[in-house]
Amino acid sequence: MNSVHQRHKLQFQNSKRTYRLVSLFSACLFLSSFSFSQVHWKKVDSLYQPLPSSIHIFKTADSINGKAFIAYYISAKLKDKKLFFTTQTGSGNRYTPLQYYQQERFPLVVVNCSFFSIINNQNLSVIIKNGKIVSRNVTSLHGAGKDSMLYYYVTRSALGIDKKGNADVAWTFTHPSKKKVYAFESAPVLAKNEYIKPDIFDLKNVEWKWWRMQTAVGGGPTLVHEGEINITDKEEQIVGREDNQEARTAMGYTKDNRLIILVIQGGISRVAQGATFDDEASILKSLGCYEALNLDGGANSYMLINGKETIRPSDANGARALPAVFLIKSN
Repeated sequence: MNSVHQRHKLQFQNSKRTYRLVSLFSACLFLSSFSFSQVHWKKVDSLYQPLPSSIHIFKTADSINGKAFIAYYISAKLKDKKLFFTTQTGSGNRYTPLQYYQQERFPLVVVNCSFFSIINNQNLSVIIKNGKIVSRNVTSLHGAGKDSMLYYYVTRSALGIDKKGNADVAWTFTHPSKKKVYAFESAPVLAKNEYIKPDIFDLKNVEWKWWRMQTAVGGGPTLVHEGEINITDKEEQIVGREDNQEARTAMGYTKDNRLIILVIQGGISRVAQGATFDDEASILKSLGCYEALNLDGGANSYMLINGKETIRPSDANGARALPAVFLIKSN
């Protein structure tokens, strides 16, 4: 009985310290050729008026390592009671950011967020709206190689904002039968099992908490944790994309309670080079992010401010239709 129990018992792997060292080393190699702290940002509020005084827009069009680099970021005061941070889904349909802008009665900001399936328009990342889960993380993934007969139950990154305007980035796990999100604050947890249903709720030696957020959007991986670059793509089972230079969307927050939303242009006939996970992490840290994560990218990266375009979409057909967006509205 003991051997059977041991074989079927969930195995939890916490490799935060080792992987942080690898991430820091790779980041240092990149920074040896160029430091993103040298990127010159220009305030472009005047191009996107009217804006409240608690929101500022910045753009860079620097040339990096001989290649064009175009990016925008928003800095918004989380504690401003005149701002409303929320989400919207297409309820099984997909709409372009401009359509969401019109449907939602002209919000200040519309930006892409979660991973999703093009086949059935299902969001594959956690989304919370008005304190309720409206989308859940992908529950399990098949292993590879010697683990191909196992199921992996991953904790994916998400950024949440509570009722008081406090932001948090955590590794999250959701279950169809639960109305709350499990959050892991210190490191991602990777569980594997022979069964489809994970017993992740019976954790005894791993710290977790109920994640009581009013608004949240998920993606992955985490890029900055406690003020340091900490890229957890392997732990979150987001593989094969870390070294690709492509259009990116990312979100984080600073210790002085400002939300940072970053979009990076890429993939348009080589007009702009895009970015890797390391690039994103370096930029977000240079902007003062205490915690930050990557969101869906590539052809889905796009942001409107007062209905006006920031980065150009990398899809030749224009901005992609999406099953969910993150919004900033004026109260």
